Amino acid sequence: MKADVEEAVAADRERVERAREEHHEHATTSDKVWREIVSWFWVIMAFLLIEGTLVQARVIPSGSMENTVLIGDHLIVSRFGYDAGIPFTPWHVPLWREPKRQQITVFRAPLADQGFPDFIKRCIGVPGDRIKIVDGKVFVNGTALNEPYAIHNPNNTDSPVENFPTRTSEMPFADNPEWRNELAKQVQNGELVVPAGEYFMMGDNRDNSNDSRYWGFVPRENIIGTPVLIYMSIEAPEDVWEPGHVGERFATYLNAVIHPGEIRWKRLFHIF
Repeated sequence: MKADVEEAVAADRERVERAREEHHEHATTSDKVWREIVSWFWVIMAFLLIEGTLVQARVIPSGSMENTVLIGDHLIVSRFGYDAGIPFTPWHVPLWREPKRQQITVFRAPLADQGFPDFIKRCIGVPGDRIKIVDGKVFVNGTALNEPYAIHNPNNTDSPVENFPTRTSEMPFADNPEWRNELAKQVQNGELVVPAGEYFMMGDNRDNSNDSRYWGFVPRENIIGTPVLIYMSIEAPEDVWEPGHVGERFATYLNAVIHPGEIRWKRLFHIF
C-alpha cells in the first residue's frame, strides 16, 4: 500500500513538473517573439528619425553638377536644421537653417507636373539678391562671382542662357511656361531680383543643367539639405541611376564587386 501511495505521489509530481516546463517553454517563446517585435520597432523608429531629420543617402543620376558631383556619385545628405519629415510621405516641415550663396543644395524642384523631383544644384541667389549673367559670367549684386567650379562651353557664350535675364525671350520654358511671365515681373534694371523666401539655383555644368533659369525660384519649404560626403562612386550609364531602374542598378552594383575598376576610388569619402 505504501509503495502505491509513493508511486502515485511521484506521478503527480512528474505531471506538475511537466506542466511547469511546458508553461515555461510557452512563456519563453512568447517572450522571445515579443522581444523581437520590440527590437524591430525601435530599429524602424531609429531609421525614420535618421532618414527624416538627420541624413539621407542619394545617388546622382545626371551630369548637371559636373565636375563637382558626377553621375553615379552616392552622397550622404545632411537634413539637420533644414528639413524634417516622415520618409516615403509628402509630409515635412522646414527648419531654421537657410541655404547660403554658392552652397550645394538638395531640394524638391517646383515642377508639379513631374511630381516635384529632387534636384541637386548650387544656390546662386538668396532672398534680395540681384542676379544677371553676361557671356556666362554670373554677377550677384553687381559683383562677379568667383566660380572655379563652373563648366562652360566656349561656343555658347552668346546663347540666351548665358545672357540672363536680358535675352530670356529667346529661351524655352517647356517645364514651366508660367515662369516666363513671373520672371518678367522680377526683373529690375536688367537684373533678376530674388523674392523673399525664394532661392535661385544653377548647376555647375552651366550648358547642361535644367535649373532656375528655365523653371523659376525654389521656395524655402522645398529645401531638403546639403551633401556632406561621397560614400561611393561608380562609373555607369546615366539611365542606371534614374528612378525605377532597380534591375539595372542591382546589376551595376554586382558588376562593381566583380570589376572593382568601375569604382572611382579617389572620390570615396570626399567631404564637401
